[in-house]
Amino acid sequence: MRTIRRLGLLLAAALVLAGCAGLLESAPTPDPESFPEIAGQLGRFGISVSNWVSGDPGCDDQSLSPTAIRFDAEGLDQATPVVLRIYIFRNREAWDRRLADVDTCAAAWATNPATFEQLQVSPYVVAGQGPWPPAFAAALRTAITAAAGNGG
Repeated sequence: MRTIRRLGLLLAAALVLAGCAGLLESAPTPDPESFPEIAGQLGRFGISVSNWVSGDPGCDDQSLSPTAIRFDAEGLDQATPVVLRIYIFRNREAWDRRLADVDTCAAAWATNPATFEQLQVSPYVVAGQGPWPPAFAAALRTAITAAAGNGG
């Protein structure tokens, strides 16, 4: 009887420890989000998104068309809408491989290269004419980083 009681106590202790270990493990980092979810993240941090058009890379590199979305953004200390483009890549490998292409493309549509801005957070590149005001830039970075999840 003592042996059965001890086995029961050991089993109960093992179950309690297993349950506690489950509480200590963190949830996996989510996958990167699609554009509607990205727009939601931007809104969550005070940036309004409007007039979005998919397939507009801003340059003649049509291989970037499937990755590109042009949209207007404003909010916080960005009082007037600014045209931004986001290039969304399948994963970090594609992002690494295509960064130079995005740089070349962005140079083609930048109206003033000295103040042109880019935010690169795998698997996204957000580009637009700047300078972006501080609160807008910070919210943009926070929202895009949140949307990027595990970076692909």
